[in-house]
Amino acid sequence: MNSPELLPIVPSTLREASAAALEWPRLREYIAGRTFSPLGRAWILALEPCADLAWIDQQQQRTAELRAMLTRGGSFEFRGLFDPTALLDKARIEGAALESTEIRDLLAVLERVAAWRSLIDPPPNGTRYEWPGIAALSAPLLDYDLAPLLRLLRGKIEPDGSLNDDASPELNRIRRAMERQHRAIEASLRRSLQSLSEGGSTQEDLITIRGDRFVIPVKSEFKRKVPGVIHGSSSSGQTVFVEPLDTIEQNNELVRLLDEEQSEIHRILVAMTRALGQNSAAIHVGACILAEVESHHARARFAETLNCSRPTFTQELSLTAARHPLLELRMRADAVAEGIEPRTPVPLTIILPPEAKQLIISGPNTGGKTVSLKTLGLLSLMAQAGIPVPAEKAELPLFQSIYADIGDAQSIERNLSSFSAHVVNLDRISREATADSLVLLDELGSATDPEEGAALAVAIASHFLTLKAWCCITTHLTSLKVYAANHYGVVNAAVGFDQQTLTPTYELRLGVPGASAGLNIAARLGLAPNIIAAARAQMTTQTADIGAFLDQLHDQLTAAAVERETMQQRERELSREKARVEVEGRVEQKARTKELETKLNSLLEDFAYQLRETVKAIDDKTLAQKIARDSDRRMATLRREFSEQFNSTVVAHTTRADKNDPAAQPHIPKGIKVGDLVKLKSLGRQARVDRIIDAKNFEVSMGPMKMRAPIDDIAEVESVKVVTPLEAARKRGGITVATASNDTDYMTSEINVIGRTADEAQTEVERFLDRAFLAGLPRIRIVHGTGMGVLRRTLREYLRNHPHVTTVTEPPQNQGGQGATEVELRQ
Repeated sequence: MNSPELLPIVPSTLREASAAALEWPRLREYIAGRTFSPLGRAWILALEPCADLAWIDQQQQRTAELRAMLTRGGSFEFRGLFDPTALLDKARIEGAALESTEIRDLLAVLERVAAWRSLIDPPPNGTRYEWPGIAALSAPLLDYDLAPLLRLLRGKIEPDGSLNDDASPELNRIRRAMERQHRAIEASLRRSLQSLSEGGSTQEDLITIRGDRFVIPVKSEFKRKVPGVIHGSSSSGQTVFVEPLDTIEQNNELVRLLDEEQSEIHRILVAMTRALGQNSAAIHVGACILAEVESHHARARFAETLNCSRPTFTQELSLTAARHPLLELRMRADAVAEGIEPRTPVPLTIILPPEAKQLIISGPNTGGKTVSLKTLGLLSLMAQAGIPVPAEKAELPLFQSIYADIGDAQSIERNLSSFSAHVVNLDRISREATADSLVLLDELGSATDPEEGAALAVAIASHFLTLKAWCCITTHLTSLKVYAANHYGVVNAAVGFDQQTLTPTYELRLGVPGASAGLNIAARLGLAPNIIAAARAQMTTQTADIGAFLDQLHDQLTAAAVERETMQQRERELSREKARVEVEGRVEQKARTKELETKLNSLLEDFAYQLRETVKAIDDKTLAQKIARDSDRRMATLRREFSEQFNSTVVAHTTRADKNDPAAQPHIPKGIKVGDLVKLKSLGRQARVDRIIDAKNFEVSMGPMKMRAPIDDIAEVESVKVVTPLEAARKRGGITVATASNDTDYMTSEINVIGRTADEAQTEVERFLDRAFLAGLPRIRIVHGTGMGVLRRTLREYLRNHPHVTTVTEPPQNQGGQGATEVELRQ
């Protein structure tokens, strides 16, 4: 019997749960069958629905966390767990010794507790789960260190309960001595047997044991010829068992060793028992925690099997695609038995409007009305017991009690008819139910005169509506259908019925009443046509009209459902067509982009050719070679940068990422004047404007090279007042300088010192810096390469201390990065 600490303490249990009528014990028994130990099973079987929202949320959260662990492939072994309370109580008694099998069983529990503690608080390289609810439940275990106890007990007890030789050094010594003594006794007895067998005195050539003494069998007539002690005879009396004198002392020594062994075993068991008693609190706490953990593990496995979802609690009632769990499990089992594909019940959807608290379900027999009622009731119990429910979505009120009047309530013992038993039950429910109750009534008003039953049914429904209790009623009575249509807060619902095949569809349609179709079903089942015709003639005109109206209404609803499905199919087809067109458009756009890229590459090749021809026309061969090297290197860089920018631009345009992005829109510079510095998109370099050809074309120069630049190729403009080198020098220093004969207005702003030593590079840069400063250049660029970084460090250190320099920066990676240095000059 489990102690109370190992069972759930459920707060605020429901005043009434109608557990038997809603088959709650059967469901609980099934979930308990998903456990592996008596602890987890007992926890599940003691589980009850409650009205404490905090407890429910806690249970649902922990189950969800265990389900997430299973989904990730995690597992835990619960086998071997049992209620350790009695054994732990015994272990706490001073000087007590548990049996070795009892210690073995407690060790199995201890192993599980220690394994769970490691899972909760894993080592740095262990698997860690995000489960705050489970961590909070298991937190008390972290206060205990079970490692010393495990080291004391592990490996000392064999599976059969015997102590291992290594349980203690003394036990090992004793057993080695016993083995040696066994061998000595056996050798001595073998010698005795050999000498006796020659004279035919022995019965058999074997050694046996009588009362912890090793003996040999001797024929009765020769017993006086064998000196020793007789330890009994065979049942026939023809053989006596003699302990020879030579082995008496050896057997005495073996008996002494056996006594020592038993004393040592008892000492070890007492020590183990004492250690278990000292750690009994940790073991008991661990067992309590694992009992609940296994219950969540079982609920998580159940939820995975039926694809359940976690319910939420609101002031509305909404079930989407819900299934009765026991019905689905039975249908699956039947399918397996028949060797066919598993089937599931037709999902039930009940979504009551916010103002409604009462649902009237009508429709034909075998149409699933009672199943709908039981599904709503059982899923409510599951949700409030902390179990996920088989539904796509579940929003339920928090009920304080659930009352169900379902099925034949006839009681022979109390001498009550079905009607009387129903009335007694309804009287109790009407007195106990409150606004926080769920009332489920099956076939209200049946089993008596139809007119009186209808009047009573309407009165009972009105009572619960006034009470504002949540209420679901199944019926065939037209008066209840009319009542639902005429009262605020009440919703009609019909169980679907196929008029063509005269079979139920089990679908629940909210907002309309259902026709009973009793005569149609009777005709389908083969009742004589003349009887059916006579029955139809007995129906009043009003009843026939109502039935015909309901049949017509359901036909229209069916047609609307078919049309809705057709429209949804068309929408899906349009979506697929749209996706196909988009794919074809992307393919075409990709082809056009490729074509454009090819044309642009051709233009770049033409430009490179023109650039090379221009360089060839320069008379200064040294300068021409330098420009050629620089231009080739720059063209390769620009080609790579252009390709990257082109691809990113195409992607941005294709995905419309450039929409409403000013930086991605065409930029048309304005106010360009002669002498301005402009950055060319095609080369990524600055050039000086020499002449304005027209509003969209300019003649620009980069050092000695001149070219035509359209306005679309200009990225940015920097206005610069054109001054001669002499004016610039006078402006800066007010001194007289001599200038070279070449035109410094066209001086390049870049110098390449790759391959120079540090001293050579510094000398060239110093000379170039002076010329650039005198020429009035705002900035220069020094290309020194990456290499070992010696040139870069030397030159940058020199430049930072130069009087003409304001800033020294490293260009972006796509403009040289660490292989170049950009220098701003003082103006």
